[in-house]
Amino acid sequence: MKSIRSKLCFWFIAAVSFYFPIFSSTAADQNIPPSESLTMAEAIHIAVNQNPHVKAANFQVKAVESNTIQARSGFFPQIDFSETFNRTTNPMWAFGTKLNQGTITQEDFDPARLNDPDAVNNFATVFSLSWSLYDGGRTKIGWDQAKQNLEVASLMLQRTRQQVIAQTAAAYVGLLLAQKNIAVVNQALETARAHLKMIESRYRNGFVVKSDVLRAMVRIADLKQQHLQAESRVKVAAAMLNASMGSPGDKPLNPATPLAVEQEIDGEMEDWIHTALSKRLDLEKLRHQEEMARKEIDKSRAGHFPDLRLVGNYEIDSEDFSDTADNYTIGAVVKVNLFSGYHITGKTEAAKSFLNRLQEIRRAMELGIQVQTREAFLTARSSWERIPVAHTAVDQAKEGLRIVKNRYKNGLITMVTLLDAEEARQQAHTNYFKALHDYKVARIALALASGTIDTDFQ
Repeated sequence: MKSIRSKLCFWFIAAVSFYFPIFSSTAADQNIPPSESLTMAEAIHIAVNQNPHVKAANFQVKAVESNTIQARSGFFPQIDFSETFNRTTNPMWAFGTKLNQGTITQEDFDPARLNDPDAVNNFATVFSLSWSLYDGGRTKIGWDQAKQNLEVASLMLQRTRQQVIAQTAAAYVGLLLAQKNIAVVNQALETARAHLKMIESRYRNGFVVKSDVLRAMVRIADLKQQHLQAESRVKVAAAMLNASMGSPGDKPLNPATPLAVEQEIDGEMEDWIHTALSKRLDLEKLRHQEEMARKEIDKSRAGHFPDLRLVGNYEIDSEDFSDTADNYTIGAVVKVNLFSGYHITGKTEAAKSFLNRLQEIRRAMELGIQVQTREAFLTARSSWERIPVAHTAVDQAKEGLRIVKNRYKNGLITMVTLLDAEEARQQAHTNYFKALHDYKVARIALALASGTIDTDFQ
């Protein structure tokens, strides 16, 4: 009796342990918010507005706009205000301070007072002016460089948007493929379970050996593991898409744009390469930087030219603000560098070397763009050609499985052949969806490489 009670307790505990994890999981699943349908166009729109890289590029543009304002300020006079308090017994400064205050009297010329004056307080209110009238063109060149740098920042913002669009589109297609893969595994699992029932029936009737049943059960166990892996890939793909959109990684997603056959890419390879070399924004950025480097050479050479500056100040002096005296000074300063210790020459040579470096970087980028475009074009073409082949393989695998299943029922072939036919159909479906995915990704890569991708990409 004690043994029976122990067994009953054991089975009760096992049943409760089995039930409550399922119940907890079900409750947890019920707390998951339902996912909203999301098209690729919507995902791209969200990413362009919320992706951190795009936001950072926007702030970079704003910062460069401020630099442009700073560069333009060199054309205007610089006016400063200062308020200074001094208390001194220095004979020269004391006499000069009283002179500025307009309070000099005959007694102040007494040698004793001149040599040992009393402490003098002074509040000096000064408005100063400095205006560069000519600096060899350095200010003008600097302003031109700042405007070009703003254009560079704008180009990089647009290129960042293109990269984010491509990243989002690829992540979206990756999620579609992951969902298709789990659907293929589910279909294979459903087929394997149906075959297991058939095999168990044939085993009970003595038509097959037990090893066939075991082989079918092993196949189901393997598919269950594949299902777990496929679920994990779906979650990873969803996290990647959320990250690209600037959303939390656990936000539920339900992609609504199907993974379907699309139109073949238009044009020839050379046309795409020509388009890439003319439209790539990062290449255009380098061209602007080259022009900025050329201006830097002119800017450094301007150090040999004279610098003409207008200066002046207006000053109000007072001991206690009851009586004041004012004065002004205005003048011009001409400065010409006669010898800089080859500083200007060295700066010019450095600017030339920087220009040469940028030119080589641009040439390297042009070669890289040609390779990227060529690779994307060839990949897209091969992926397109794979699609009908993979689709035909799906039909052949389905028909092959039907024939093998009937022959197995009639005892004409072994269990191994049936399992091979099952795996062949599963692999054919997987290959078909992979071909659709690869073509879509190749189109994305081609649009990005050619600089033609935008928010309207589908």
